[in-house]
Amino acid sequence: MARMFRVLGFFTLTIGLMAFAGDMVEMALLFFLQTAFFVILGYLNFTERTYILLFWAYMIVTFTGFSYWTIFQMGLPV
Repeated sequence: MARMFRVLGFFTLTIGLMAFAGDMVEMALLFFLQTAFFVILGYLNFTERTYILLFWAYMIVTFTGFSYWTIFQMGLPV
């Protein structure tokens, strides 16, 4: 399970580099922070249950933030 968090770190790093190449600096920084988060967690060697709970917490925070941003911060399509 720890290896999967390092894999998530790899993919978020890839997305962050592509965003940085596309001049989306804020998005790139967000994904670089996620990369650091996943890689650090990947090397802490928690139990499998802890990793699952951490992933659920990450998904809840991410989906809540995404939903808030798309509902309240983005303008309505015209």
